[in-house]
Amino acid sequence: MLRSLKMNEQGTAAVEFAIVGPIFLSLTVGMIYVCMLLFSMASMQYAVEEGARCASVKTTVCTSNAATVTYTQNAYFGPLIEPVFTSTSTGCGHQVHGTATFTLNTVVRTISVPLVANSCFP
Repeated sequence: MLRSLKMNEQGTAAVEFAIVGPIFLSLTVGMIYVCMLLFSMASMQYAVEEGARCASVKTTVCTSNAATVTYTQNAYFGPLIEPVFTSTSTGCGHQVHGTATFTLNTVVRTISVPLVANSCFP
């Protein structure tokens, strides 16, 4: 009886999957969240660059700081976050600044990642 249990290999694939499956799933979901974080940061940088360029070049569209902020918010197309944009006129030209917080949800804890984007266009 004991010898037949040692030789029995039924269910080994299920045990192996139970060990490897959660690790693989966690890594896959983690990679997706990191990709969304990078996409959010790139989109936010694009939006502030477009806002600063609009304030300097498209003076009929971006007539004030509030109009520039609205234009910048419309240029942002990233996921999951709502960035806050500000527009000022400085020595370098028109500067647009954006801040946001991206939340990474993990099984163990939640991590808040601050995102900042700046652009100045003469």
